[in-house]
Amino acid sequence: MVRLIDYAERLFVVMICIPFVIAFLAAMPTHPQIILVAISELLAVALILTRKPGAIAATPYAFMIAILGTAMPLFIRPAGGLELLSPWLTAILMSGGLAISISAKLFLNRSFGIVAANRGVKSGGPYRLVRHPMYLGYITTQVGFLLASFTLQNLLLYAGSWALQFLRIREEESILVKDDAYSAYSERVRWRLLPGVY
Repeated sequence: MVRLIDYAERLFVVMICIPFVIAFLAAMPTHPQIILVAISELLAVALILTRKPGAIAATPYAFMIAILGTAMPLFIRPAGGLELLSPWLTAILMSGGLAISISAKLFLNRSFGIVAANRGVKSGGPYRLVRHPMYLGYITTQVGFLLASFTLQNLLLYAGSWALQFLRIREEESILVKDDAYSAYSERVRWRLLPGVY
């Protein structure tokens, strides 16, 4: 069953990634800074396809929030949006978020996945500051993109995705807290997403 879920995740991500790539390739000549959000999302896809196995949460709830939280940002579109902030400021936000999420992914390496799982506890790099830096990076990049290409559809997709990311954090921690190494780590690193806030 776990192997079937693993393959289903990979196939699903590839299928929804195709229209995302097509839409972004069409928009890049006029909005080159959006390549940053494309890199962020496509790196996640690459790591999902190459990840290692681990103890996975096989409940329908865990599967649903993970798939929806991953899929929703792949339905955003760059065309036709309002620029609410100058392109260089949105590029700075997207670059900062991308740097955070890439550094988190590099530390996770093949431990990265969609559905909550324990593929090993990581505590170096950005994980020394917050327990879920990848989500912080995603949200920062996505806020930058939303300000660069604001539409009601993009706002609703991101708002839904962000709500799901909070649920994913809770689900991931319910799996990880069973590991003594993670319990010790969470005592050292108090904040889940944003130091001083959450």
